[in-house]
Order: sequence, then C-alpha cells, then structure tokens
Amino acid sequence: MEHEAHVVAQQILESMHHAGFEESRVSVTFTEQDELNIAHNEPALLRSTEDYNLAISGIVDGRKASTTLSDIDSAAIGAAISSIRDSVSSAPQDEANRFSADQHMTVEQGPLECDRDLLSKKALELLEFRAATTPKVMIEEFAASHRLRRSCELTSRDTTLSSVVGCYSLGGMCIASEGGKTSSLNFTGGNANDLSEKMGSEWFGLGEMLRDTERQIHTRALGPHFTGAVVLAPTAVTDLVSWFLQQLGSRALIAGSSVYRQSVGEAVAAPTLSLQSDFSAAGHTPFSTDGFIAPAITLIDNGILTSLLPDLYSSLKTGSPHTPSASSWRISPGAESRKALIEGVERGALVTRFSMGRPAANGDFSGVIKNSFIIEDGAVGEALSETMVAGNMKQMLRDINGISKEHINYGGEDFPWIRIPNMHFS
Repeated sequence: MEHEAHVVAQQILESMHHAGFEESRVSVTFTEQDELNIAHNEPALLRSTEDYNLAISGIVDGRKASTTLSDIDSAAIGAAISSIRDSVSSAPQDEANRFSADQHMTVEQGPLECDRDLLSKKALELLEFRAATTPKVMIEEFAASHRLRRSCELTSRDTTLSSVVGCYSLGGMCIASEGGKTSSLNFTGGNANDLSEKMGSEWFGLGEMLRDTERQIHTRALGPHFTGAVVLAPTAVTDLVSWFLQQLGSRALIAGSSVYRQSVGEAVAAPTLSLQSDFSAAGHTPFSTDGFIAPAITLIDNGILTSLLPDLYSSLKTGSPHTPSASSWRISPGAESRKALIEGVERGALVTRFSMGRPAANGDFSGVIKNSFIIEDGAVGEALSETMVAGNMKQMLRDINGISKEHINYGGEDFPWIRIPNMHFS
C-alpha cells in the first residue's frame, strides 16, 4: 500500500505538470482501521474500514488552487485536476505561494498489524472496571481501535516524504446518573504503540475519568467571588498550550495579532516550564503541514521562547524565519507530586476542562470550567456547577508556580498537572 500511495502520487504529479502547473504538491494517504465499539455499556460493533484521502495543489504565475478528494479513481482525479486548473486563473496572485523543496524522508513507526484480541481485552477490562468501581456511570460511546496510515507527499520541487505509521487508540465519553440527577458529559482518550503494558482503565486517565464522572452527579455552587489558584489537569493544560501555539502560528503572525511576535529570546513563561516537540509520539511523524521535515525543538526553554512557528507561506509574507513544526508536544515534568500541588492551594479548583470560546487578542478570557472540583485548604472537595474563571492566558504561563512529576501521555500531547495562582472565580 505504501508503494501504491507513491505510485498514485507520482501519477498525479505528472498529470499536474502536463496540465500546465508550474509547481505542484500532492499528498496521498491510505488509512486502514479496525475498531471495536461500546455503546451504553455493551459491546456494539466490530468493523474494519479503508479510507483514501488525496490533497492536490498547483501554482501558475503565483496563483494557487487546491482541492481534496476521497476517491483514487482516475476519472475523479482527472476531474479534480481540471477543476483546480480552471480555478487557478481567478485566484489572487501572491509571490509567497511556494511549495517545499528538497525534503526526503521515509518513516516507519508503531504496530503495523492489528491484534484484535488485544482490542477486545482492553475494552473488556474497561467494562469490568466500570461495573466494579463506578456502576452509576454509563459509557455512552467508546472505541478501541488500531489505525494504519500509509502516506506519500510529493512536490514538483523534489520533495518526497513517505510514512507507514500504526497505532492503537482507546477513548470515549460517559455520563453518570442517580436519583434523577445526571452528571455533565466527560471524555478522554489517546494513542499508544502498545496497549498490553497496562490495564484498559489505566490508559489516558480513563479510570480516573469514570471515577470523576460518578462524583459529578452531585455538584455545589461556588459561593462568593474570590481570587484563587487552579490546578490544571493534563486535559486542561492542552487548552493552554493550544492557545500558545496558535499565537506563534501563521494566522496570528500574518494578522499581526500574536502577543509573542516580538518575544523570541525573552521569558514568556515561568522558568520551570519547558515545552518540546515529541517525535516519539504514537501515531505521529516529524513532518510539518507545509511539507517539511520538522527538526526537534525546545520551543520554551526554562521559560524562554526560542522560536515562532510560521509555515513557509507566512514566513515569506512576514519575514519571520521559517520553522517547520509537527503536531506532537511534551512538557517536561516538574519536581513536585500532584498531591503536593493540590496541598499548596488554600482555595481554588482542580480543572479538567475549559469552555471559554476564543480568548481576546491580548489573551484575556472568561469561561466555564467543566468536570472540575473545588479545592479548599489543600484538599479536593465536591464537584463544581456553573463556575466561571477569568484570567489572561499570557499571564497564566508566567504565573505557573507548580508542575507535577506525574504526567499523562496521550500520544501527541504529554502533559503534567500545572498549578497557577491569581485566577478570578465567580
């Protein structure tokens, strides 16, 4: 299948040349997936699927057009090339429209064969854990799966990036109910190369999610407004890191809205925080979305910002150095235990998830914390209802005063618990 992906990509690239494109980029991905589903606490479906994804882009006279399709039939491909050839003449002319050049790498990673017995075992382990430990929980949807992705990306500027990547996944969502009361929806999941190392409930915080969900049937209101600390669970750390990466990325840099556009070499976070790329993450490759081999990078080095993350287009538009980046990141664990982080909070909340929409341009936000618990006098208490937290994302990174040594690797996001003071609760 990898060979077939390369053959299809090469044929398309040649067709693009014959159609008159000056530059072309083609990405072909074949995905095979075996999946065992659970619905309403019962095994529901075992299925195997195959999907095709093609992305085609071409440039003529600085004008660019693109399309995607899920059909490798030659007639469908021919129609797609004709469509973008018609579209490119009316596209805006932009000298920054370029494709990657001289990139060559082949990657093979993860389990390339599916062990269906292993998928069944992990699903059964989770069901048994739920029945024995959290009987009030209903697993609404859950999937144990194996995905094999074979990809090839070619450009007319001599780029060839190929990969064969397999991984296992566990994940799903649940609610809990008792006496007419129901918790809010809760969910988690992730990717791994080998699920046999731990019980199903021990992966990606699944067992803890089920326990937390049962505790969230009965909630309490926060009470009077106050200023306190949050301890962000890894799932909430994801929200903070996502905002930060967006600030360094192409859209914010082109718009001139990035709060960090002049901050390379400066302290942007607490000196205890380091954020690195993680190319060992299950299901990932060291390829950037703009078709480059991404080098390993420590993006925040003991609080110091080392680089912005413009793609090739935004680099040419803004003059910022091009920094290819992949999609997998890890935060270096800290020295304190998770328990110690919580014990250091007089009043605040253990936060699993934010619901805050898009923060303001300067990082200000106000939003509801979901699936979260009150912390009082250093101890986690009852689940919270309708609780708002306000603050500033940029300042939160600077104010970090605790990072746990425990962490959860979701496959692409490997994050600890983080404590941040000076948050406004209402």
